[in-house]
Amino acid sequence: MDFRALAKKRLPAPMFHYIDGAAEDEWTYRQNTSAFEQYELVPRFLVDVDKIDTSTSVLGQKIDWPFICSPTGYNRLFHHDGEAGAARAAARTGTIFCLSTISTTLIEDVAEASEGPKVFQIYVLKDRSLTQEYIQRCKDANYDALCLTVDVPSNGRRERDLVTGMTVPPKLGLSGYMNIARHINWSFNYLTHPPTPSMVNLEHKVPEGSSSMSVMDFMNSQFDRTVTWKDAAWMIEQWDKPFAIKGILSVEDAKMAVEVGASAIMVSNHGGRQMDGCPAPIEVLADIVDAVGDKLEVILDGGVRRGTHILKALSLGAKACMGGRPYLYGLAAAGEEGAYRSLNLLKEEVINNMILLGTTKVEDITTDHLRKV
Repeated sequence: MDFRALAKKRLPAPMFHYIDGAAEDEWTYRQNTSAFEQYELVPRFLVDVDKIDTSTSVLGQKIDWPFICSPTGYNRLFHHDGEAGAARAAARTGTIFCLSTISTTLIEDVAEASEGPKVFQIYVLKDRSLTQEYIQRCKDANYDALCLTVDVPSNGRRERDLVTGMTVPPKLGLSGYMNIARHINWSFNYLTHPPTPSMVNLEHKVPEGSSSMSVMDFMNSQFDRTVTWKDAAWMIEQWDKPFAIKGILSVEDAKMAVEVGASAIMVSNHGGRQMDGCPAPIEVLADIVDAVGDKLEVILDGGVRRGTHILKALSLGAKACMGGRPYLYGLAAAGEEGAYRSLNLLKEEVINNMILLGTTKVEDITTDHLRKV
């Protein structure tokens, strides 16, 4: 949360509130984290915890600790190091970086920037040729997995963005520009690190000569409300590596993910940015693991702010956790180094709390170490 304070100080209001905000009353956003308080960790003592192994295997990759960087958009608006810097920070801590479809860095450039494991987050778009293009580009760039986001048939009502006028590129009112002018360091870096941030993996599809359609407008027009599980199955057939479905909140949908051949699911409500009022991932995790946990990998996405949150999710059967804001706050505050520092703090908390819990390996963390309040 110290990095959040630094990000708020450094960023103009539209950019900070894009990271920090969520849908409508933001109840789900807050619940994502507060719901962890329903559980207590029960330590065991007089255990030899001299050597701790935090590594695990997920999405076909062995990672040094059970946390993955969630896909987040527009990273170069927050710091010029952008997605490439975030990917390098993830690799330095020994984990996976997920690149968003609405990134401001090319698929290929992120692959070149970091040798760490990488996942590309994808949608089934109205223009199926664009979806196929992404799959092929990820194959060519040697991405390790795909992650299909399914919880965006329409964008959530993110009211902070409606107030600030946050789009990509930004379309701001007078107050927004005055706020940017007051953030001299951000403005200097924005102007001196071309090109202007945009959703570079999409802009080649925006109709030429369109004055009214921004790249964001085009992306919004591509969300397909007719998408079904058949489309997910079709995409899995196009890909020959691990494939995750992100946005699962029900046992029924988790079972459908098994049926269509997914290798993992990400229990997620999009960081509270879609439907306000839906459950926190940690609240539905145990039921989903009980239903499908031996048939695919279950990853918890959302609300993680402490190493103890990760341990609680592992106790309930998650293979790993994911999060976006934890590293975005660091990226916004200090670029790649800030993202690395924020991730490494979380990793250090996992190590220290495994020692305190009396566990030496991730696999040793079970429901025996958990008590519901």
